Amino acid sequence: MRIRRSRFTPLLAATVGLVAAGAFTVPASAAPGGYSADQLARVDAAVAASGVDGIAWRVDAAANRVVVTADESVSAADLATLKKSAGAQAGAIRVDRATGNFRPLLSAGDAIYGGQYRCSLGFNVVKGGTYYFLTAGHCGKVASTWYTDSAHNTLIGSNIGYSFPGNDYALVRYDNTGLSHPGGYAAADAYVGESVKRTGSTTGTHSGTVTALNVTVRYQGSGTVRGMIQTTVCAEPGDSGGPLYDGTKALGITSGGSGDCKKGGTTFYQPVPEAASAYGVTVY
Repeated sequence: MRIRRSRFTPLLAATVGLVAAGAFTVPASAAPGGYSADQLARVDAAVAASGVDGIAWRVDAAANRVVVTADESVSAADLATLKKSAGAQAGAIRVDRATGNFRPLLSAGDAIYGGQYRCSLGFNVVKGGTYYFLTAGHCGKVASTWYTDSAHNTLIGSNIGYSFPGNDYALVRYDNTGLSHPGGYAAADAYVGESVKRTGSTTGTHSGTVTALNVTVRYQGSGTVRGMIQTTVCAEPGDSGGPLYDGTKALGITSGGSGDCKKGGTTFYQPVPEAASAYGVTVY
């Protein structure tokens, strides 16, 4: 997660912050006999097509609901739009509330700097003897070359590619041979209930729990990402791209959310195995 020169060690890591959901819950009316898998899938698609920003959602088969987490920007009219989009299956939608607004967070971690933005390095990876690192795709979208400092004096390297929206990962090649790139991690899948930590240039290291998998998030004005890990870890702007981990298990790349580390948080992460597979690289 870090890169080093012989005389100085810039810390490149990252996180994105959100405020925890659950301030209150809007209960859904139960349908007689519950909902079939096909009905839940149709409701999931209807929520996706609703066009309402500031929401995250997933199919919860155990609860027999499509669980929607709505940030503070989502109005009563927006919630009515969600319900209307589901038609006769509107009762399958359960709405939870989150403090703040869901958005990608661009600013700082053990930091990397590109253009006018600051993000964080996620995990170091390798392919065929060439070294790279993973960071957030929305960071790769706004900057193509990265440095260890805000004055852009020390080059790290350039983007090989990025994916955002849809996904939220980017791959950057180490072009500066004066930087080392230690490892110590292996890509792994997260699970609900797992105790995790994340590190970022703005807020350092914080811990929390995985609350859901395969979550879809529609950020304010920034597009939709799918297949995210949802957690209770706090984070703040500038933590984007940083690592989510459990011991030596590399789980996620900080994507976005709402809130701060004074009030707590809900954060979303791009799973590392998918990102590594997309580029054919290995976390080490």
